[in-house]
Amino acid sequence: MKYRRLTKEQLEEMHPEFINFLATQTIKAKEWEDIKTSQPEVAEQEIDVFSDLVWEGVLNKAEFLEHISPRTMNLFSLGEKEMEVISIMVGDELIDITTSGGYKWLQKNLMDDEVKIFTAKKTYSASPNGDKFKLIETGAVITKGQLFIYFDDLMELGKETNGF
Repeated sequence: MKYRRLTKEQLEEMHPEFINFLATQTIKAKEWEDIKTSQPEVAEQEIDVFSDLVWEGVLNKAEFLEHISPRTMNLFSLGEKEMEVISIMVGDELIDITTSGGYKWLQKNLMDDEVKIFTAKKTYSASPNGDKFKLIETGAVITKGQLFIYFDDLMELGKETNGF
């Protein structure tokens, strides 16, 4: 298995797609029921293959990831050959940027000494989707990139006004 098995809930949500997947394997409904009963290891393998296909499709389409904790925000833009990251760290332990109040504080105090912003680019390994999946497994979520774009635009504006 390349990634991880979809959860029971995810599989239930993808029931029509799973039926289509089984059909491409020339497995009909009755035969699937027989396989689940008499050859559970084969059923497990089919679910694993389906899970990998789903993950591969999701990861191929993902353009942005976010991983936000109380004092750190890591925003990823997933390019074709590399990923860009904007990392924002808040030094004040009383500020929790996962709350609306903490996030508003961050927006108003980006230039505060308690806020550190770093940017970096990283070339993917031999498995770009594997790199993306590792981030998801550590808590990142796929997004439309509004936060990345917002902070990227702010930093570009800052460069222009500072004469960079």
